[in-house]
Amino acid sequence: MADKTENTRAAVAAAMSGGVDSSVAAALLKAEGREVVGVTMDLFSLPREACIRDDLRSCCGRNARGDANRVALALGIPHFVVDFRREFERDVIADFAREYGRGRTPNPCIRCNRFLKFGLLLDRVEALGAGMVATGHYARTAFDRASGRTLLRKGVDAEKDQSYFLYSLTQSMLSRTLFPVGGYAKKEIRRLAAEFGLPVARKPESQEICFIPDDDYPRFLREKFPGLFRPGPIVDAAGKTIGRHGGVAGFTIGQRRGLGIAAAHPLYVVAVDAATNTVVAGEDRDLDRKRLLVDDLNWIAVPALAGPLSVRVKVRSRQAEAPARIVPEDGGRVLVEFETSQRAITPGQAAVFYDGDVVVGGGVIARAADAPPADLSLPKSL
Repeated sequence: MADKTENTRAAVAAAMSGGVDSSVAAALLKAEGREVVGVTMDLFSLPREACIRDDLRSCCGRNARGDANRVALALGIPHFVVDFRREFERDVIADFAREYGRGRTPNPCIRCNRFLKFGLLLDRVEALGAGMVATGHYARTAFDRASGRTLLRKGVDAEKDQSYFLYSLTQSMLSRTLFPVGGYAKKEIRRLAAEFGLPVARKPESQEICFIPDDDYPRFLREKFPGLFRPGPIVDAAGKTIGRHGGVAGFTIGQRRGLGIAAAHPLYVVAVDAATNTVVAGEDRDLDRKRLLVDDLNWIAVPALAGPLSVRVKVRSRQAEAPARIVPEDGGRVLVEFETSQRAITPGQAAVFYDGDVVVGGGVIARAADAPPADLSLPKSL
């Protein structure tokens, strides 16, 4: 496998969120002698009282734009802000609400990467004379001459690897993208930020959904999309009503808190049926599944899945990969068969397939393919 081929003379648009990682990415490119243009995406307008908080870590805040501009000044590179608020509302937030309304649990960061950071932004920076985009993601790319494909690889820092969030990038996107910090450990990036004299060297990391800085997504959805919250029944595995809920949008598979049901043993959300506005509660063992169906697929290391393939699969960003076999199904779906049971398979989340440190591809979990708990009749398709 050879290193990715790239035009080292082309100007690079560094996507700058105001955080440490994207700032060091821009600094590394500048140190290489690249022509760098800093670009900050204005994605979401937080309330003024949130934007001016000193402890705000969201990249959607006013402080983030200011920090990015200060870093650009320190590096001596031009800095632009592009207004993607309308597109973010349409392609990310509206989808976020729609998916929760369907009883699914979306990952807005993956969708933002697909449609904005590596979609719309790549198109927009061409007007600035930039042929490539660089971000502060912990991932790497490589050009495989044997297949003629640009590969996506994990970042070297296993704790910070973000390849899971990037599986939906197309070949066109990957071939025009750089991940300068992907070959470093996080502690090295902190050290480099200080060595470069960046004003954000000690800035804390952002962990929340950027447009929900307090991480209270039910509150956000209830305030912005109150129609998603219709009261309905909570049932057990046999279909017996054991409680009431305030709306399926407030629940996700594996959730324990918020059920409000007194029971002799802990209860968890094991299924959410938006069609009947029903939440299904069960025991911990009811969360175990070995098979799931995946759709909305994107292939990176291969043009398509020609037959069964042994891979390792990650079904949550913070969950370890597990050995499995992926099998092509009718309708462009893939069946994933794990060697051992996985906990809380959640429709709407991503399933990403790995071969070593290479992302083979991935897609969106449609549903668990195992039988549902007991005799409860749940929808077989979405």
